[in-house]
Amino acid sequence: MAEPVGAGGSRPSLRTRVKVWLCRYRAYVWLLLFVTGLLLLYHFRAALRLYEAVVTVTGFISTLTPKFYVALTGTSSLISGLILIFEWCYFRKYGTSFIEQVSVNHLRPLMGGIDAGAPAEGFFPTPGDNETSRQTLSECKLWRNPLNLFRGAEYNRYTWVTGKEPLTYYDMNLSAQDHQTFFTCDTDSLRPPDAVMQKAWRERSPQSRVRAAYQALDVANDCATAYILLAEEEATTISDAEKLFQQALKAAESAYKKSQQTQHLSSQHEAQYKRDMNVLVYTKRRLAMCARKLGRIREAVKIMRDLMKEFPLLSMVNIHENLLEALLELQAYADVQAVLAKYDDISLPKSATICYTAALLKARAVSDRFSPETASRRGLSTTEMNAVEAIHRAVEFNPHVPKYLLEMKSLIMPPEHILKRGDSEAVAYAFFHLQHWKRVEGALNLLHCTWEGTFRILPYPLEKGHLFYPYPGCTENADRELLPAFHEVSVYPKKELPFFIHFTAGLCSFTAMLALLTHQFPELMGVFAKSAWTKHIPQSWSSACYIFHS
Repeated sequence: MAEPVGAGGSRPSLRTRVKVWLCRYRAYVWLLLFVTGLLLLYHFRAALRLYEAVVTVTGFISTLTPKFYVALTGTSSLISGLILIFEWCYFRKYGTSFIEQVSVNHLRPLMGGIDAGAPAEGFFPTPGDNETSRQTLSECKLWRNPLNLFRGAEYNRYTWVTGKEPLTYYDMNLSAQDHQTFFTCDTDSLRPPDAVMQKAWRERSPQSRVRAAYQALDVANDCATAYILLAEEEATTISDAEKLFQQALKAAESAYKKSQQTQHLSSQHEAQYKRDMNVLVYTKRRLAMCARKLGRIREAVKIMRDLMKEFPLLSMVNIHENLLEALLELQAYADVQAVLAKYDDISLPKSATICYTAALLKARAVSDRFSPETASRRGLSTTEMNAVEAIHRAVEFNPHVPKYLLEMKSLIMPPEHILKRGDSEAVAYAFFHLQHWKRVEGALNLLHCTWEGTFRILPYPLEKGHLFYPYPGCTENADRELLPAFHEVSVYPKKELPFFIHFTAGLCSFTAMLALLTHQFPELMGVFAKSAWTKHIPQSWSSACYIFHS
């Protein structure tokens, strides 16, 4: 068995030992270098002729013309302007300062900091930061919104009233891909109605899809996917959609029972069985959502619970989020806690619904009597601390939600797909759960008093993680694709300009102003520069150099 590096007989190299020693005694090393420099300067004071050099430089400066100062300040302004342009372009492309990157990656290791090969942590991926890029790409998966609305009965009605399109083409295209994945299989060409529906899901025009659905029903009146399409896109009310889904349920159950018996015969039968199962699950879920919207909440809860028991492996479709919302409407908080105990697990992916519902339940225990003035005087109790920590956890997972819950930003209709930890997920959560927060007395007040404290807990910069992985850098671009153009996308964290961009901008402005003043008033600026040099610089240098000289 090989020994680990640095253990046993394998000793660290001389370079490593020197580096460790320099890191340990860095302050003493700098002090020694400073003292050594002073001693060398004192020893070679005669050879260097410092006093004579200062006198010569002073005489040279006193003979300079105003044109020299114009050229000097103009050149300085040009150079600082070029640096500013380069820094700005680099920041726009990589989200960080080039000078800071060089300082961190190259100068800091020489001064005893981190190794040059160590990746710099941050929100925006730096060139060569492959690990961060892979993590960012993995966290940019788009999910089907568990509570997505009905196109015909809700999205289209919004368009008729406001004239605005609530769904983007990108979002609808993702839904079309989902429909083709869930509702079609390779054997559809053997069944005429399914073959028609396979083409229908690819149609871009809603009218073309509806016509194709009616054609499929003309071929066979037991085509479940045709009823689904009509319920989603043609029905103008939830009641009409529910009736169509009930017809789809009868056809889906019949097809599922048949394919369940033949699923083991071949791979084609297995694919058909999976398709029929997807159709059945989708239909039952949408029926539960219809019941929820029509006020039959207990019926909706029963359908969801039966669905989760019958298909326990379909947790990826997040039916439990529909169940949580319905239970909150019933104010069955004990049942909500039981669902959270099962799905708020470290091994399962989190969501805004999971994190903020957990925070709401803990806030409910203390929010009715919470007072920030009282808490600041006596401190937080254990239950209040638990509630605050739960809010901090939720805000760290998705920092966009509080502004919608506190109505600091206006809500819009949620998209059909969401990006977890993004603004799209925040819109979808707040659209359905704002009423539940308002129902709990004092919960929004507690959220208002504590949510911004999350950012003081997170390490700097803010995007680094505390309880979760660092905040992904892909959310802004994905949310802009998912959310309509009239919505102002919430961005976190804000792209703050680095220090060196501010510094070079100030330096460029200052030197440009000096160049302009020197060009307009050459005599006055020349007298000012000579008097400033003669009064301040030579006196101090002359006294210092005289001491060394003597």
